[in-house]
Amino acid sequence: MKFNHLIQINDPLNPLIDTLSRDELWHGLVLRAESPRLFMPHLDECRLSDKSLEGVHRELRYGELVIIDKVTYLPQIQVLYEVPAQGDIPASRMSMTIEEPQAEVLFVRFEYDDGKPADIDGSEAFYDNFRRQAYQEADIDTIRIIRELSQRGGLH
Repeated sequence: MKFNHLIQINDPLNPLIDTLSRDELWHGLVLRAESPRLFMPHLDECRLSDKSLEGVHRELRYGELVIIDKVTYLPQIQVLYEVPAQGDIPASRMSMTIEEPQAEVLFVRFEYDDGKPADIDGSEAFYDNFRRQAYQEADIDTIRIIRELSQRGGLH
């Protein structure tokens, strides 16, 4: 399944939305990678290793399920998550890219690729639709949490 969507961060035409700076947004996206339990309450544990300005390796535990992944940073632009094939889990990728079509008008593009062909049908297509909805809801929650952390001064 290949899927992407945009979430608008700043809207100069809507004064009810608190504006985030690119730096605050970037720090929030990095925080999602390095402190994922703030964003995923169902995550039991996250262990970080090889942490640097270029990224981090992680071991995520959800009950008995353990997932190893690598997160790469393109500073102020993109956070890329790569999960190598492991056990019953196929290789996959997800990226969060900051887009700025106009000054201070920020978006985040979320892109998913689970390595499967895009032209599936039947029950697999049915389940992919649910996955897309779940990913989109999780991404909306990510931005909501980043906004909340920013309002409390937690992104500086």
